[in-house]
Amino acid sequence: MADVLERVLSHLEALVSFDTRNPPRHITTGGIFDYLRTQLPDFRCTVTDHGEGAVSLLAVRGTPRRVFNVHLDTVPNAAGWTRPPHRMWVANGRVIGLGACDIKGAAAGLVAAANATKGDAAFLFSSDEEANDARCIEAFLASDHGFAEAIVAEPTHCEAVLAHRGISSVLLRFQGQAGHASGADAMHASALHHAMRWGNRALDYVESQSHQRFGGLTGLRFNVGRVEGGIKANVIAPSAEVRFGFRPLPSMAFEQLHDAFGRLAEPGALARYEETFRGPSLPAGDVAVAEARRLEARDLADELGLPIGNAVDFWTEASLFSRAGLTTFVYGPGDIAQAHSVDEWVAVDQLQRYTDSIVRILQA
Repeated sequence: MADVLERVLSHLEALVSFDTRNPPRHITTGGIFDYLRTQLPDFRCTVTDHGEGAVSLLAVRGTPRRVFNVHLDTVPNAAGWTRPPHRMWVANGRVIGLGACDIKGAAAGLVAAANATKGDAAFLFSSDEEANDARCIEAFLASDHGFAEAIVAEPTHCEAVLAHRGISSVLLRFQGQAGHASGADAMHASALHHAMRWGNRALDYVESQSHQRFGGLTGLRFNVGRVEGGIKANVIAPSAEVRFGFRPLPSMAFEQLHDAFGRLAEPGALARYEETFRGPSLPAGDVAVAEARRLEARDLADELGLPIGNAVDFWTEASLFSRAGLTTFVYGPGDIAQAHSVDEWVAVDQLQRYTDSIVRILQA
């Protein structure tokens, strides 16, 4: 398998060299997708442009019932890289480059495994995951795809992850009454004061959910990401905006949580409550359905001889496959702690382990 690892590193070097940062997502049907097509000569390849730099490639050989999914877009590189982020290098057992860990390393492993085998296989490459814009996956799932199982690549230490949190992003707008800050009504007329009181109640509510559990995960994750509003210190704020997000357990209902957060605002203070993005939990569904799907995913991982890891707090597009009824888990090389970091890296032995397992699965 040493020569297979050499091919993985060669493919990864090529994949890292393509600028697929998202944003700005200046991604076309050429570039990285042309490269993948040329490396999968015995596959039927369909490239689809979903608009605004969202491009997908479905590569199929034979008549498989299982699809491997991996996204090719990366986050923008932060300042501080010691070398150009699109030029891969290897040092001390680490492969370093933008996207090497999240998750072009898996894409390289899939291509190398495909070329080392001849069995049925299907790969779905996408380019919009990092923007929480799942048009590639949604379009695939809306098609007559014919697949029953999905394995979604994200950094999981080469362990099958059966469960993770959902995610919801929300925009709140509070309304107040402008006036001089010396007025007696300043305490209750300010939109910013309404927002702060809402925030205190929201933090208390989240603390009250700390006893909730599912599949090794505990409590509700919550973050106020941005607060803005007002004019100046001596003017009562007529408006304020809050952007917050929460990450529920698979056993928590999104609508109930939205209702709870909305009711925390003082009467008449809330001018707008808008969910701007939602990603379901993995497994998707109510408590009974989620547990049944988790057990199905566990059985599939056992059948494929993959070690099962703990549930994770980060969100993945695996939940979209699960919601569509496919038996799904997350599986890929690397550590999520290295994703989105300066000098992002994935361990060479993780790439070897991942590729070996994909070869074994495709040969079976």
